[in-house]
Amino acid sequence: MTHRPRPTAPRLAPLSEAEWDEQTRAILAPLTQSGSVLNIFGTLARHPLLLKRWLVFGTHVLAQSTLPARERELVILRIGWLCRAEYEWGQHAAIGRLCGLTDDEIRRIPKGADDPAWSPADALLLRATDELHADACLSDATWKALAASYGEQQIIDLIFAVGQYNLVSMALNSLGVQREAGVEGFPE
Repeated sequence: MTHRPRPTAPRLAPLSEAEWDEQTRAILAPLTQSGSVLNIFGTLARHPLLLKRWLVFGTHVLAQSTLPARERELVILRIGWLCRAEYEWGQHAAIGRLCGLTDDEIRRIPKGADDPAWSPADALLLRATDELHADACLSDATWKALAASYGEQQIIDLIFAVGQYNLVSMALNSLGVQREAGVEGFPE
């Protein structure tokens, strides 16, 4: 599949702090780090009600999921790669390292499940992500393999993690959300 070029400038710029109304300030204040918010939050603040509700779901997927953090980040990076969402890639490469992914593993994610260096467990997660992206459904074989290693809630959380970050990738790409200074892009 070929991908359209991604915007190299914001289609909708993140709101500046001077543009925040009280509702937006209440939503963004907890997300402020070192005096600023990430571009994704500043951009989505243009629709504060959506941002507020999306943060609830996003918090579950990112911080309350039953899927182990390393596995969650592996699938998030894979869907970010498949969607060609460089912003997502950069943010989650850093998070992935904090969750136990190595630099070598992060560099190999674009190769997918067929790279022989992956463990069978990691290859399964990559394959599941690819299937959900390509066909919006896990195959029977992948389902059976996942069910041998993961509980029902973990499989549901896996599906929702891939779906959440597919959605986020669409928004990031379409809105032209740009990486913050110093955030890495895709591997060479």
